[in-house]
Amino acid sequence: MKYSEALQYKKEALEKADESVRQSYHIIITPADTAESAKYIEDFSKKPDEFKDNSCKKYSSNDEYEVVSFRKEAEE
Repeated sequence: MKYSEALQYKKEALEKADESVRQSYHIIITPADTAESAKYIEDFSKKPDEFKDNSCKKYSSNDEYEVVSFRKEAEE
């Protein structure tokens, strides 16, 4: 999907998710390409506070995106 569609999809997903999901999982927009997505998630996981929704654009070679969720690392 295009970035604008992914942004709307993420907004809807966050609205539907309950508080425990929002606290336990990252819900982010990533490039649709698997290798680009893996690199983005790897970098995002190191410093999530430094990433904004549109940060994924610089990782995408074809302007196609998806919304994914994954468990947040336990804070120590």
